Amino acid sequence: MRLTWHTTELELAEPLRIYRSVMARRDAVWVAIEHGGLTGWGEVVSSDYLGLPTARIVRHLTRAREAVERLPDPETAWDEHVADSLPGLPQLPAGVLAGMEAALLDLVGKRAGRPAHQLLGTHTAPAAQTTRTIGITAPVPAAAQAARLAMSGFTALKVKAGSPDPAEDLARVEAVRTGAPEASLLLDPNGAWTERQALDLLPRFAALGVTAVEQPIAPGSPDALARVAKESPVPVIADEDAVSYEDAVALAGQVHGVNVKLAKCGGVRAALRIHDALRGSGTDLMLGCLTASSLGIAPAVHLADRARWVDLDGHLLLADDPWTGIGGTDGTVRAADRAGLGVRRTHAAVVR
Repeated sequence: MRLTWHTTELELAEPLRIYRSVMARRDAVWVAIEHGGLTGWGEVVSSDYLGLPTARIVRHLTRAREAVERLPDPETAWDEHVADSLPGLPQLPAGVLAGMEAALLDLVGKRAGRPAHQLLGTHTAPAAQTTRTIGITAPVPAAAQAARLAMSGFTALKVKAGSPDPAEDLARVEAVRTGAPEASLLLDPNGAWTERQALDLLPRFAALGVTAVEQPIAPGSPDALARVAKESPVPVIADEDAVSYEDAVALAGQVHGVNVKLAKCGGVRAALRIHDALRGSGTDLMLGCLTASSLGIAPAVHLADRARWVDLDGHLLLADDPWTGIGGTDGTVRAADRAGLGVRRTHAAVVR
């Protein structure tokens, strides 16, 4: 097998403001694993919050290359789990592991002539309504964006919160409700509030039609998050407090949902393990993502039938998605029935 990679820049259609940052662009590292004349692709996106700058991604891929290329074939690497088949290497960051695993899944599927979801245990290609994110912005543009999205087919919208004055967040949600009166609303403060603020504010957001809230308080106090979940009038979904399998297991039965992002947990196998661990606990699965291309989002789309909440809109935030194959512009993401991940390059992006 041969492991290579290319780095490119993904630019957002417009800057996305959340509680802790404003993002206009990010790097994507495209991982390619070649064997027998076929190539499997995966994507690792840079993330300051997750401590994964581009240089660190490349450094780990460089260290892994020799061990990957010693493996006899992609099926062996997939069956043995990529992390377990690379002895002697430092532990790979979750995002890098997820990207390499995606490339293997794509390649194994192409060699077998089977789509990824079938290799993961689902016969029929999953399709699910996804939320679409509205960042921290003024009420008038938020209402206009909500109206446009509703007209395009979106039935669920995620509204970012965390303004210094909570009245601004309430006004934004009210405006979104006006612009898209039939849409289901998910609120995401990205951990902006204290426990007391969350308990005071959530009933007011519920009255505006919010149906669930993601990580209302700062991460690091899962017991406090559980207390908020117990008192909240809407389901509470852990995100920043639910990074690993161990985090998810500790929160099972304590919150209403856990947001699983492949770049946080380490890939589709880890996500399936979390899904199995949550079964019967009263805690449901949410599938989330980072801002990424269709290549980066595709592995999660092949798992979409397992989730109660689907937030796989990262590719829809881009000015120009260099990959295609999972849909989403009409509010529904769909796994392709083509072999592997089922995505294709739309054009030759600038790589470095």
